[in-house]
Amino acid sequence: MNKQELIDAVASEAGVSKSAAAETIDAMLGVVSKTVAAGDSVQLIGFGTFATGARAARSGRNPQTGETIDIAAATTVKFTAGKAFKDAVNQ
Repeated sequence: MNKQELIDAVASEAGVSKSAAAETIDAMLGVVSKTVAAGDSVQLIGFGTFATGARAARSGRNPQTGETIDIAAATTVKFTAGKAFKDAVNQ
């Protein structure tokens, strides 16, 4: 499902216009992105939690040349599915 299909499904399910559903989804994604980028987590009970994680610096290998390279540390985004979401997927 892509974003447009999600907008169509939400509009149909909620009984609102597609433009209203698109604005709501865009606002929700924006708020989640800003909150997680600021270092906080977003917990949606029954769905899951969006949070930041840390990836340590490490050494890797260039697959073409075999040369060892240094990979810098990075901040990542992680999603942990909630119990209700897991149960719905595993039925």
